[in-house]
Amino acid sequence: MNANTSLGDSVAGPAAGAGGLRRGLTARHIRFMALGSAIGTGLFMGSSGAIQTAGPAVLLAYVIGGAAVFMVMRALGEMVVRHPVSGSFGQYASRYIHPFAGFLVGWSFAFEMFLVAVFDATAIGLYMRFWFPEVSQWVWVLAVVCCIAAINLVGVKVFGELEFWFALIKIAAIIVLIAVGVCVILFGFGVADHDLMGVHNLVDHGGFMPHGAWGLLASFTIVMFAFGGIEIIGVTAGEAQNPKRVLPKAINSVPIRILLFYVLTLGVIMCIQPWTEITGETSPFVSLFESLGFRSAAAVFNIVLITAALSAMNADIFGAGRMLHGLAEQGQAPRAFTRTTRAGVPILTVVTMIVGLLIGVVLNFLYPDQVLFLLGALATFATVLVWLVILIAHIRMKDEMRRDHRLPSEFPVPLWPVASWLTVGFIVLVIVMVGIVPESRPALVVGLVWVALLGACYLLFVRGEGRKAYPLLDTTLPIEVADRRGARRSRAGE
Repeated sequence: MNANTSLGDSVAGPAAGAGGLRRGLTARHIRFMALGSAIGTGLFMGSSGAIQTAGPAVLLAYVIGGAAVFMVMRALGEMVVRHPVSGSFGQYASRYIHPFAGFLVGWSFAFEMFLVAVFDATAIGLYMRFWFPEVSQWVWVLAVVCCIAAINLVGVKVFGELEFWFALIKIAAIIVLIAVGVCVILFGFGVADHDLMGVHNLVDHGGFMPHGAWGLLASFTIVMFAFGGIEIIGVTAGEAQNPKRVLPKAINSVPIRILLFYVLTLGVIMCIQPWTEITGETSPFVSLFESLGFRSAAAVFNIVLITAALSAMNADIFGAGRMLHGLAEQGQAPRAFTRTTRAGVPILTVVTMIVGLLIGVVLNFLYPDQVLFLLGALATFATVLVWLVILIAHIRMKDEMRRDHRLPSEFPVPLWPVASWLTVGFIVLVIVMVGIVPESRPALVVGLVWVALLGACYLLFVRGEGRKAYPLLDTTLPIEVADRRGARRSRAGE
């Protein structure tokens, strides 16, 4: 089993970089791509629903959910460093659980990214009502789909640069909002009702947990959707420059940054504007500026919200396309999905996702008022299903490592095995809550139908290599060798 460990990180596994994918993504690209996917409409728009469900206790929900997401990412990171392949957790599930598990998680991730992308496109249509309330929502969704299609058909390096700047704009806006909000709370600056602002707003309107423990539990069905997409870090392994060094840094930093952004931002908003006034008719960010009398600032921030949604959509289409590419390499998707352009873009997977997004245009035309919530609930189910399979694959890998006396991991998960099993329990709880909460129950029903449909497709259409566990190359180095390589890179200034 350890015969291949001397290959080190110069080898990315049998599939990495295959089919014409290019290693054009730097650490900067990958970190901001994950931020771009996870800090999007879930924070800027979906947080209103979470606030109404849990009240100020939503901050505790984001902390708990963020801790679970960090454990999922560390589990994924340990597998990525050992097996840096383009199909990521789809291939890990195939190898360590069962080929059907790889089929299920791969297609579910693509489904999740499709849902989140449609959700973001729908949110842009809502944002545009700020200026053009008379224009139909579906018109803006169609325009956005065309824009994202053009971006995703360029080379991966250009895509990475665009995603970096998209994400940078919204992160800068969040930092500015936090700073301005804190200054308004402390100094007032002539803002009306300044004396009513402060930390006391978190407990003055029914208490910190106005809907009790039930409200906190129910909010997880919305909160976990907000973090959906962060697992895209694992999908970048096939196109990352030096994945063994880049991916662990991204995995360690991104979840913590996202958690801080969510908790600090929503905490500031609810200190200024009582949670009972955050209705969800507009983004809580725009509503905040309007409540302060900064109408022009609200307009500027609405532009930021649109940029944020574009950023998230951009990352989602990238992630789904690369996952479908990996499934094709496993024999679990049409072989044509492995074809790439000269720039290294898996063109048919991207085109397939764009065609799928056009369905979102139809949904927005037919159901403009209901589509946002249902898409969010469906995406929550798909997200937690993907995370659950990642955790199970990691646990199976650790058991195999112990049984076969394989080399220790270069990037081991912390607090093993207690934290991993607690996270599994939490993810199962979220799935149960999706079924219990009446508003999200249809998403669980549709999600179970989706799983059954994938099971039927696997039995009917997957043959040959697709029914076999995917062969993964173990690139783990002995710890002392990895340490020496790390020291040389540090001296070289990498």
